[in-house]
Amino acid sequence: MSHAEIMRGRFGGPGAVASAEAKFDFWASMSDLFALVMRSGAPQLRLRIAAALTLVFVGKLCGVLAPVMLGDAINTLSPAARTGLVVGAEFVGLAIAFGVLRLISACAPYARDAIFTRVSQSTMARAAVESFGHALSLSLDFHQTKQTGTLSRVIDRGARSTDFLIRSLIFSLGPTFVELVLAMVVMVVRLDWRFALTAFATLVLYAVITFKITDWRLSHRRELNEAENRAAGLSADALMNYETLKAFGAETRLVDDYGRAMARYVDASSRANGSLNLLNAAQSLILNVGLAAMTVMAGMEVAGERLQIGDITTAIFLLSGLYAPLGMLGFQYREIRQGLIDMEQMVSLREITPDIVDAPDAETLPPASGRGAAIAFEDVSFRHDARSSGLLGVSFAAEPGQTVALVGPSGAGKTTAVRLAMRLLDPQGGRVTIDGVDMRRVRQAELRRAVALVPQDVALFNDTLYANIGFARPGATAEEVRAAADAAELGPFIDGLPDGMATRVGERGLKLSGGERQRVGIARALLANPRLLILDEATSALDGPTEAAIQETLRKVKAGRTTLVIAHRLSTIADADQILVLRRGRIVERGTHAELLANQGEYAALWRRQTREA
Repeated sequence: MSHAEIMRGRFGGPGAVASAEAKFDFWASMSDLFALVMRSGAPQLRLRIAAALTLVFVGKLCGVLAPVMLGDAINTLSPAARTGLVVGAEFVGLAIAFGVLRLISACAPYARDAIFTRVSQSTMARAAVESFGHALSLSLDFHQTKQTGTLSRVIDRGARSTDFLIRSLIFSLGPTFVELVLAMVVMVVRLDWRFALTAFATLVLYAVITFKITDWRLSHRRELNEAENRAAGLSADALMNYETLKAFGAETRLVDDYGRAMARYVDASSRANGSLNLLNAAQSLILNVGLAAMTVMAGMEVAGERLQIGDITTAIFLLSGLYAPLGMLGFQYREIRQGLIDMEQMVSLREITPDIVDAPDAETLPPASGRGAAIAFEDVSFRHDARSSGLLGVSFAAEPGQTVALVGPSGAGKTTAVRLAMRLLDPQGGRVTIDGVDMRRVRQAELRRAVALVPQDVALFNDTLYANIGFARPGATAEEVRAAADAAELGPFIDGLPDGMATRVGERGLKLSGGERQRVGIARALLANPRLLILDEATSALDGPTEAAIQETLRKVKAGRTTLVIAHRLSTIADADQILVLRRGRIVERGTHAELLANQGEYAALWRRQTREA
């Protein structure tokens, strides 16, 4: 299965809906969860696990023994040939034992949480960090195809599901099963096997009915969520596009649409609440019938003098103790199912193999010459899944310090060539070398330090100007960051801001104009001081005077480095050492600006067209 198919099925598209209802492998998920816990890195991990499990068992054992102590205490109050003092002392001792056991049973979960919280939180953090790191290592194709926001939710929900599953399965349902076994053992030993059978049958019937009704309720809950999302979406769209709806006088129409969406929400909410009430009523009926049956059985045994009065209390308290954690069984069952699916989606994400990985014998680049990198494409081919072609047998070389420009119509393969030069893609045929070394044999971290890109659409972090420029080289000094900003003609703009370099640029830099964002991108690339500088229409969003100033700056900074330029405006590459004209993945012309004009080919025709337009 291709990465695109995996992403459509798990992280977006039509298959994403089906994944929420997918079957899950319980034991495989438990194995994954255990492995996560063991590599969580929590301090005293094994000691904390052992202590938490011990506290779970001790708490449940005390919870089962406490009703026995209370029953025995009540039995001491029955008429007997003893002195009042002896009877009173025995009762007080058993009552104190009952209180102590109840206290231990109540406090054990708190002590367990205090000990184990570090482990569960470390497990959640480890899951998030591993998944986040793996997602960043995946191919460019993966990130271009995924549905926006879905990947982040997969990581977040998957990480949070680990903590929920630990608490629900290991510290709630698991201990409840242990308590059931202990309670049935006590019933067989102290009361009668029929009491154990009645308790077991009641709880099994309770669980079966709860699971069946909960599964049935899932469709109602899904309808409610869809109705709620529909109403919220309409509201958000209307408020965000307020000017548009005002311009077309569509207020009444939007309000009517919102009213119909809210009516559907009311209907879905009524059905969901009705099914919830049915579930609660069925649960209460089963538990109370079981409790009544147990009470009647105990009364009959007392009447037949086979049990004492206190044994009725023991039986009732034992069954009531089992009932308490079952009140959330329906909710936990539904959430555990969703938690297992969320965790499996996160695990599935980590199982996707990155396309671009370091070779086992990866090496470092030769020392920088100070003149730039030597870049060579040797019969390079690359075919995209979604296109008929990318590059077909492309060969060219850029000597250190040279500027090579790529021109051609959209879809000709220019961007593919740039991504291959940055090793965001690996060629399917041929090879790309930097300073004589195949890029596939160079460590990625080393290669990233040698190459810098200024894209056509510069995306910035929601941080300060200083942080965005300094992102290229975290160890740079404030003077170096400012020098890079000045070189990109950002100095006057920064000086005119109240907060200067501390100005926040907003989400993806939306507080800045397109030209300002592009200049920040240029400053960031200049600060990286790369051997190979790649300019992908780096001045396309700038006005004429600013573009001219930055072109002059770029001419200066090209010294000592090799430059690869993608350009649509041919005037910006007239001084390039080599111009490559691409069409349908092939180089159809190459040469200098003067040579290509003399050839009277595609480049010359494009130059004449742009000159006339100008």
